[in-house]
Amino acid sequence: MKGWNPCMKKLAAIVLTLMLAISFAGIASAHVTVQPKEAPANSYQVFTVRVPTEKEAATTQVKVVIPQGVSVSRFEPKFDWSYEVEKGADGAIVSVTWKATGAGLSGTEFGDFRMSGKVAEDAKELVWKAYQTYADGEVVEWTGAPDADKPASVTTVTAAAGDAHGAAAADDESNEGRDPLTFSLAVAAMGLSVVAFAMSLRKRRS
Repeated sequence: MKGWNPCMKKLAAIVLTLMLAISFAGIASAHVTVQPKEAPANSYQVFTVRVPTEKEAATTQVKVVIPQGVSVSRFEPKFDWSYEVEKGADGAIVSVTWKATGAGLSGTEFGDFRMSGKVAEDAKELVWKAYQTYADGEVVEWTGAPDADKPASVTTVTAAAGDAHGAAAADDESNEGRDPLTFSLAVAAMGLSVVAFAMSLRKRRS
């Protein structure tokens, strides 16, 4: 920076600081995460595990521990990946491990792994602990607190949106309330059609 005036040096320092901050932010955000970040209690959800590869070696395996407060029952097939589930004594799925059958996720790739389940009525938050295995044998444990270097992903559970069966019943009642009007309009339309047809016949005869 020889020959630069103080203002230019200060500006260059600010720009460098911003670039480093953006760079570190990009690195920090490249975590294993589970979406959605919020889900109502007592609701069925599709959870998406997003796995970015953060090094040259490929990601070849991802294990996710199913937290208390949610029961997972279905998994979406993913090309070039297989999966295995682990069940507890009660038969509930407690973890799922996806394994690459091909090359895995390279350093410029990420993968989405989807599963569905139901959030418990009394759940408050879902803490998803994940273990990411690389081709070189390294295992990264995404199990820390939210402010940790390797945090576990958290889904906040909000108030229940209402009983699904109750909502369906309300829809049925609403539909029943509209049926008389729909029927009346249909009858009126049919009557007009008959009148128009009769008038056309009358004109032809005259």
